[in-house]
Amino acid sequence: MTLPTALQSLRIPLIGSPLFIISRPELVIAQCKAGIVGCFPALNAREKDGESLEAWLIHISEELDKHNQANPDNPAAPFAINQIVHRSNERLDRDVEICARHKVPIWITSLGARADVYEAAQSGGGIVLHDVINNRFAKKAIQKGADGLVAVAAGAGGHAGTQSPLALIQEIRSWFDGPLYLSGAIATGDSILAALAMGADGGYAGSAFIATEEANAALAYKQMIADYGADDIVYSNLFTGIHGNYLKPSIAAAGMDPDKLENSDPTKMNYGEGREKPKSWKEIWGSGQGIGAVDSVVPTSVLVDRLERELHAAKARLDQTYAATGKR
Repeated sequence: MTLPTALQSLRIPLIGSPLFIISRPELVIAQCKAGIVGCFPALNAREKDGESLEAWLIHISEELDKHNQANPDNPAAPFAINQIVHRSNERLDRDVEICARHKVPIWITSLGARADVYEAAQSGGGIVLHDVINNRFAKKAIQKGADGLVAVAAGAGGHAGTQSPLALIQEIRSWFDGPLYLSGAIATGDSILAALAMGADGGYAGSAFIATEEANAALAYKQMIADYGADDIVYSNLFTGIHGNYLKPSIAAAGMDPDKLENSDPTKMNYGEGREKPKSWKEIWGSGQGIGAVDSVVPTSVLVDRLERELHAAKARLDQTYAATGKR
């Protein structure tokens, strides 16, 4: 199946995943100018702090339009908005209306599949990718009208699944030929090529972008991403009610044993406007397992440059390998 227009002209086949608190207009604009899809959660525009989702959308659109006028031969990639489709998100209906009115080009929905949300996105010409952790959720989202999927496999940051990316992509591709992106330790060009080889249309990366200058993260958080690796990640549902991957050193710094965490009650999950972490959890930081590829804090443009170089090098290396064996 041909990809939707919004996903056809990316510099490299990559979507920057929406990062809670971290993804703000500055990071999204930098990602789009660098040639990949930038995305932020609608809930990051925190109204109680005087922030406006509508103002963010206007600012991003205007900045990308300025870039495109000044660089007609190197236009920015489109941006995306993440909508948390969970019953505790009392802002959802209004945020959907705002995004539909501003004709957001790409929507990424999480924690619930709702046909009316998909229809609102599509009414303005947008496309919807729904993130899933298994094949059952994938089928449900497509049946309800989603255009495509993000397969959130083992090793992803945030609310990661537990399935191997090999298994998850294989099962989805056995029945679905639409847009499909892979999340799970995507932090190098090699991993993007691996996603393509498995049958995905591209990668979906978040943790590597935490260690960028434009990310809205504490410097200590950015440095922790650069200093640690996959062995330093723990999978737990204690902090949000849904299992996710977190940096062990941040948990230890909060006075807890990262190897002896309790289980949480998933019914207590809350995405309401007034939600707050307990004070002792303020600096417990999420991360995927791909951070071993990150060794410094850099501008977003530099990170995307690296990913592009690695992707081309990995492709050339495979071409040479097949040429040497006489097999193609």
